[in-house]
Amino acid sequence: MEYRKLGNTDIDVSVICLGTMTWGQQNTMEEGHEQMDYALDQGVNFFDAAELYPIPPKAETQGKTEECIGSWFKKTGNREKIILATKVAGRSPMSWFRGEGTKLDRENIEAAVEASLERLQTDYIDLYQLHWPDRPMSMFGSGGIGYKHIDSESIPINETLQVLSGLVTSGKIRCVGLSNETSWGLSEFLKYSEMNDLPRVVSVQNAYNFLNRTYEQGMSEYFHRSQVGLLAYSPLAQGYLTGKYIDGARPEGSRTALFERGDRYEVPGANEAIKSYVAYAESIGMDPSVMANAFVNSRDFVTSNIIGATTMEQLKLAVGSIEVKLDEENLQAIEEIHRNNPNLCP
Repeated sequence: MEYRKLGNTDIDVSVICLGTMTWGQQNTMEEGHEQMDYALDQGVNFFDAAELYPIPPKAETQGKTEECIGSWFKKTGNREKIILATKVAGRSPMSWFRGEGTKLDRENIEAAVEASLERLQTDYIDLYQLHWPDRPMSMFGSGGIGYKHIDSESIPINETLQVLSGLVTSGKIRCVGLSNETSWGLSEFLKYSEMNDLPRVVSVQNAYNFLNRTYEQGMSEYFHRSQVGLLAYSPLAQGYLTGKYIDGARPEGSRTALFERGDRYEVPGANEAIKSYVAYAESIGMDPSVMANAFVNSRDFVTSNIIGATTMEQLKLAVGSIEVKLDEENLQAIEEIHRNNPNLCP
C-alpha cells in the first residue's frame, strides 16, 4: 500500500480509502465487517463515512453505516489503526436527522458530531467533512458545467468554521474537510481560516473519474499551492466504468437496477465514451475497473481514492489497483479518449 500526507498535516493516509455508503442497506453489517477486515489487512488505514449513509438516504436506515463501523471498532479494538473520516449533512429539507431540515449552523453541527461519535463508538473523528455546502447550488450532476446562481439564505462560512474550531479545540475532531465544493467555496474557507486563526481545510471530497475530470480545472491547483488534496469519490462513475451498464443493461442486484440513481452517467454521449474506455482496457488485458482506479491513484493532486464495493470480488479488484501502474502509452491513450469525450458527466 502507498500512503500520502493528509493536507498540511503529519497524518499519513492510504491512497486507497475504504468507502462505506452501502453498509446497512445494500450490504449487511457482517459484510461491512468483512470488508474492513480485508482492507486493513491490505494496508488500508483510511475509512470514509457520513451521518447520511447508507445511500439512498432513508429515515429508517440513516446512521446504520456509522453503526457498522462502530460495532467493528468495538469487536476488533482497531480504532487506533484507522484514520476515520465522516461527514455532517449540508442544508437540506430532510427532517429525520434532528427534527427539521439540516443546515451548517452550531446547533446542527454540534448535534451531528455527538450522534456520530456515539454511533461510531469513539471519542474523536480524524477528519470531519461538510458533506455539501450550506449555500444553494447545483450538485451531484444536476446542473451541468458552470455555476448557476440561486438566491437563498445560507449560514456564513466564517460562522461554520467557528463551530468547527470549537470541536477541534475540544478534541472531538482533528481535521476539517469539505465535500462537493467549488473553487470559490474552498478559497473562502482558506481565507477565513487565515484571517481568524481558524482550522484550515485539509481536503476536498469531490467526484473524479474518466467521465468527470472537472476537478482538474482550477481545483487541482490548490494541492500544489495550498496543500489541499482531493479525496476522489465515485472513481468508477457509480459502476458505469466497469461496463456493466453499457447499452442500458441492468444486471440483477446492481445499484442502478435496485435504485435507478444513475442519471448522472446516462447523458448523451456517455455510453459511447464508456465503451471506448472499456474497449481500451480490454485491449491491454486490464480489467476496466482496475484501469479506472489506477488512473485516479496516479494523479498527483489526489490524496486518496475512495473506493466502494458490494462484493469481496469488487473490493479485491479495487484495493489491488494500487499495484497497477499505467505507463505513458496508457495515459496518452486515455487522454485521447478524454479529449474526444470531455467531462460528459460533471
